[in-house]
Amino acid sequence: MIRATKVFPSGAWSHVATDTVVLDFDHRHRRRLRMQGEGGLDFLLDLPEAVAIRDGDGLLLEDGRIVEVRASAEPLLEVRAADPLHLVRLAWHLGNRHLPVQIEADRLLIREDHVIEAMLVSLGAVTSHVEAPFDPEGGAYEGGGHGHDHGHGHGQHDHDHA
Repeated sequence: MIRATKVFPSGAWSHVATDTVVLDFDHRHRRRLRMQGEGGLDFLLDLPEAVAIRDGDGLLLEDGRIVEVRASAEPLLEVRAADPLHLVRLAWHLGNRHLPVQIEADRLLIREDHVIEAMLVSLGAVTSHVEAPFDPEGGAYEGGGHGHDHGHGHGQHDHDHA
C-alpha cells in the first residue's frame, strides 16, 4: 500500500490533487491511519509523529502525488457577540478552558457542549447550532499550526483538556 509521509500546509503546494480525503477534526490529528480518498485511492498515512492536519493541507504520497485534505461538516456551536470587544472576552473564556475554537471576524465556532453553551449565554453570547467544517486555531506550541506535542509546562494549576 502506498504511503503518505509528509504534510504540506495549505498554500505551500501547487500540484493538482490526485484525490481528496474529507475528515472531521478528530481524524485530522493522526500519525498513522489507513485512508481512502473520495475517488477511491487507498493509502496509509505514515508520519514520523502525529500532527494537526488542517483543511486544505496536502498529503505527499511516496510517488510524488498529493492528496488534498478537506474538513468535513460536523455539529458545532456558533457563538456571536454584541460587538468585537465582547467577542474577544468570550474567546478568552473559551481559551481559559483550553477548548478548541475556530475564530472568525464576527463569530466563534466550538464543538457542541451544553455546559459551555450555558456559560456563554450567561455572558451575553448569542448561540446557535450549526453544521460546518471545524478548523480551530492551532495552539501557540504547535510550531506553525502543524503538530502539537503538548510538552509545555502548566505550572501547578489543575485543569482538564478537551
